[in-house]
Amino acid sequence: LLLCSRHLSFAVVFSLHGYELLCLAASALFRAACMPSSSGQPAHGKKIGHRGVDASGETTYKKTTSSALKGAIQLGIGYTVGNLSSKPERDVLMQDFYVVESIFFPSEGSNLTPAHHFPDFRFKTYAPVAFRYFRELFGIRPDDYLYSLCNEPLIELSNPGASGSVFYVTKDDEFIIKTVMHKEAEFLQKLLPGYYMNLNQNPRTLLPKFFGLYCVQSGGKNIRMVVMNNVLPRVVRMHLKYDLKGSTYKRRASKKEREKAKPTFKDLDFMQDIPDGLMLDTDTYSALVKTLQRDCLVLESFKIMDYSLLLGVHNIDQAEKEQQMEGSQGNSDEKRPLAQKALYSTAMESIQGASACGEEIDTDDTMGGIPAVNGKGERLLLYIGIIDILQSYRLIKKLEHTWKALVHDGDTVSVHRPSFYADRFFRFMSTTYRIQQKHEVNMSCQTDKIISVFKD
Repeated sequence: LLLCSRHLSFAVVFSLHGYELLCLAASALFRAACMPSSSGQPAHGKKIGHRGVDASGETTYKKTTSSALKGAIQLGIGYTVGNLSSKPERDVLMQDFYVVESIFFPSEGSNLTPAHHFPDFRFKTYAPVAFRYFRELFGIRPDDYLYSLCNEPLIELSNPGASGSVFYVTKDDEFIIKTVMHKEAEFLQKLLPGYYMNLNQNPRTLLPKFFGLYCVQSGGKNIRMVVMNNVLPRVVRMHLKYDLKGSTYKRRASKKEREKAKPTFKDLDFMQDIPDGLMLDTDTYSALVKTLQRDCLVLESFKIMDYSLLLGVHNIDQAEKEQQMEGSQGNSDEKRPLAQKALYSTAMESIQGASACGEEIDTDDTMGGIPAVNGKGERLLLYIGIIDILQSYRLIKKLEHTWKALVHDGDTVSVHRPSFYADRFFRFMSTTYRIQQKHEVNMSCQTDKIISVFKD
């Protein structure tokens, strides 16, 4: 198991039967995790879905404080991953997709669990053997998974969006934890056999990489969450961020969203901001389009819709100017991150892109981003991934589309039948990215210029 302390040198002690070691360190670790986050929270009393804020200003989800939820997540994952590691590895069986394991964590502790400072809770792990396989497929070792998720307090994201979910990111930028609704968790469970088959055939995909599905039961409430890959690394400054669906109906960022420090723009904003699209070299463009086409077919086969392409844009030329203005000491937030533990986790790896000069781009040199240029000739790094895939085309969505189609052009609204949605999404994305012409800057052959932006 992982034994860690926030302020001391860390030692990874991975023992098949050593959960007692984690118990000794749990109290100190989660006292640090109990520090409430104050960034990006709505005003007291304002509630978005199940997400709210208590009198002290701390985020709550289903009336459970963020600090208690983070502590429960880390305790639960620490136990379940350590316990699973004591079991021999084997092939994944069909029944493994439907297994749910449960462990009770009383605040006073038990012979299996450590004492803690949160209300009693029960921690459920869905399909533990199947998700162990998914993690192994992406090269994530159990001790690395524990180290990322349990080594330091989880960081609450300051701009969680309008879904009412709560998002946490690990300090090493490796994983995102997102709370999901009951129907979304249920849909993911049903999706797992097909997801397993798809990943076996092609682990390089822009679809979300799911590494775990869990549930915290506390105060009579069920709080379900998924652990996924992190598409947008925090250590790389995103000058622009878009949520793209290929739709135009109400697809412009609101005034309130635009006033945020790091707003997320939408389709109409993208068409206005970057009218000429984003230019990629021929090989990278072909790889991206092929990956998008394949992923859209997978989503359509699962009858999934209402997903988005999350696009983060790092402007290298703008970053160089900012560095000159701020000075090298003043730009400490833009350091090179540690190499990611998960395979196929960066945008460039996900699309199997190769450079126009005939050699694969070193994804460490480009920070895992996809090299591109805009209409002004500015050098960019793109970070992309398909998100929000846990929406199936059920009756409520059919009714929503029918109602909207009566008032607006049915082809422009975001909610649509899966086949039409996938086709429209792919057509929009394939025109968003364009082949870079010879007279334009060949980003793929200039990684040396890119590297200098991130080196201290």
